[in-house]
Amino acid sequence: MSLVRSAAINAYSTEAQPDEAIEKTPKGPKKPALLNILDIPAPHTGQIKVITLNSPHNKNAISRQLLGELRKQVARRHHEKESERRFSEGKREQDITWTSTRAIVIASEVDGVFCAGADLKERKDMTENETHTFLRQLRGTFDILAQLYVPTISAISSVALGGGLELALATTFRVFTPATVVGLPETRLGIIPGAGGGPRLRALLGRTRALDLILTGRRIKGDEAFRLGLCDRLCGPSLEDIQSKSIGDDVLRQSVMDGALEMAREICEGGPATTYPVIKMMATSTPQSREAAAYDEVLKTQDRDEALRAFAEKRKPVFQGR
Repeated sequence: MSLVRSAAINAYSTEAQPDEAIEKTPKGPKKPALLNILDIPAPHTGQIKVITLNSPHNKNAISRQLLGELRKQVARRHHEKESERRFSEGKREQDITWTSTRAIVIASEVDGVFCAGADLKERKDMTENETHTFLRQLRGTFDILAQLYVPTISAISSVALGGGLELALATTFRVFTPATVVGLPETRLGIIPGAGGGPRLRALLGRTRALDLILTGRRIKGDEAFRLGLCDRLCGPSLEDIQSKSIGDDVLRQSVMDGALEMAREICEGGPATTYPVIKMMATSTPQSREAAAYDEVLKTQDRDEALRAFAEKRKPVFQGR
């Protein structure tokens, strides 16, 4: 039984029906989906949508296919703004039908990783134009996710690096275990965060702490992330127990899933008509244009090409500062 179904049964003693496992395409053979989708009934009305990444062959790295599936899911939630439109037109609360998604949880079905970031093997073979297109779609998807009218929660029990952490930063909240490891190691690869990670990290931690994590590329664990404000809730056993008792990742994944669903249910216990106005009230606009321009500068460097070659050859890159 999958992690998501187990959490749903524990929470509600009833098994919800998942979305179709395979996306239909007009041409060519069907590919197994890289996202698992489950709708869990929310308190009062609507549902909590659980999206789990399930691409074990590349540690949930963000490939074209995974990004395409994630973009479809995010776009569908974006189009559920009918309730927002009715609210803005000034209709009475009793005239509003709140039957759509009330909260979203994003997690992993793969042991040992939430998301390994960009699929560098796939990226290595992209042309410059293909890379620009991919990055534009990646930024756009994360921007839409960050601007959704419902709370979104990343449940991370293990490792989220680079684009994986940028995905988590695009959600409203983050739930970790003490053993969770996160970081933005892009400067170690001759590039910089390019999908909104820099501005969003600064908004959460402040300028100097964000610079510390980005310039050093260092990885931090759940306890430090919680102290810094990068993690909103810490779940599961202590780090000492995890290490001394050899607690498996399946237990940790269940812990963060339970924690994320508990948080989502707590939010959904409130009035359904209040969520969007509160999120809108608290929203801040963070320009991404300067980050995109800076990323374009490093995209053409020889060091960036060397880092991709080194990754493919499983060796340390030799940077020349060019």
